[in-house]
Amino acid sequence: MDTMARMNEALKYIEGNLDGEIDFGEMSRIAGCSEHHFRRMFSSLAGIPLGEYVRRRRLSTAAAELLRSGVRVIDVALKYGYDSPEAFARAFHAMHGITPGQARRCAAPVMKAYPPVTFQLTVKGGCIMEYRIVEKGAFSIVGFKKRIALQFEGVNPQMDSLVQRLTPEVAAELKSLCDVEPSGILSVSTNFAERTAEGSELDQYMGVATTKAPPARYDTLPVEASAWAVFTSIGPFPKALQDTWAGIYAEWFPTSGYESTGGPEILWNESPDTSKPDYRSEIWVPVKKIAR
Repeated sequence: MDTMARMNEALKYIEGNLDGEIDFGEMSRIAGCSEHHFRRMFSSLAGIPLGEYVRRRRLSTAAAELLRSGVRVIDVALKYGYDSPEAFARAFHAMHGITPGQARRCAAPVMKAYPPVTFQLTVKGGCIMEYRIVEKGAFSIVGFKKRIALQFEGVNPQMDSLVQRLTPEVAAELKSLCDVEPSGILSVSTNFAERTAEGSELDQYMGVATTKAPPARYDTLPVEASAWAVFTSIGPFPKALQDTWAGIYAEWFPTSGYESTGGPEILWNESPDTSKPDYRSEIWVPVKKIAR
């Protein structure tokens, strides 16, 4: 069974358990990958975090149930995972714009249906993704860290304070510590609150990869030994880079036989001057083979 078919089977499992407890471990087993990877794949393909999708499906199903039966609101609330009618009413109103009681009283209430998702792989344009698989031992990212908000388009202004700390003297010292690939100053993202929800938080590092003991004045991120999928992006910055990111999860992972490990994601840029029309970057994603 291919990756898309497995994901669709996992979605069927979710659909069959909207009115009960969803075991995300079982969901991942059906999908044939880790829960982390399934969540990342789902969010990249569907454009919505998995938890939010489940919430919308439950509220959509609950609305249909309220309209076609005489069941009590409290029973529907409990059935779809809400501890009280008040909590259910708030969530219901946020999605549908009316309360469960108003939906019952109105002769023809205007509701928002959120249909179940299914995935289908479509080849568009035959674009080539240039990548390689690299095996690396353990190392550390040494530099500066900041908790920032995720931004999908354009240059993220929250990165400015990190970049400003990389004075020529500091950059030279950090580069002297670098003894493993990828070389040079790197941008590293990890500890995502929600990888595909714009505005959610993550830890952002600016630093170098090294196996040396760093000075205490720098922030340090230990990185475990892993295989890495390394993708090359060439084109106007940051659009070409953002298009490559989209392709990794929407096109490469579904057919690659690999899944992400949940480790930090590394970005290497060829220079601080991003104005070149053929600007070159590399994206490093820690991966492992999917067990079949």
